[in-house]
Amino acid sequence: MRVLLDTQVVVMAYLGEALPRKVQILLEDAWTERVLTSISLIEVAIKNEKGALPMAREDVEQAVTDLRLTVIPFTQNHAYRLFGLPAHHHDPFDRMLIATALSEDMPIVSSDRQFKRYRGVRVIW
Repeated sequence: MRVLLDTQVVVMAYLGEALPRKVQILLEDAWTERVLTSISLIEVAIKNEKGALPMAREDVEQAVTDLRLTVIPFTQNHAYRLFGLPAHHHDPFDRMLIATALSEDMPIVSSDRQFKRYRGVRVIW
């Protein structure tokens, strides 16, 4: 199974915060391809710079390694999916994650209840 991880899930997993059992199983399953979009790297970098998130570049690199994440670029196809996307979110990072999940036809692992409001998005939490 191939799943897109919300930035918050990666941060929680790296910091050792409690995750639902279903999410833990996905993260531990060798057959699960755990995907992170480059947008999440940007989000963490910006939040770290503002002092809102205690993850430096080295921490993010370690998280990618430890969690065995596949990092994919945010492509023009992902960006095109933003056109016509309902405004359930005002957070541009969340909207880009939704667009990526829809473009890649991947479920997204997230606790964000707003994600379920987007037609066609499969949310795992």
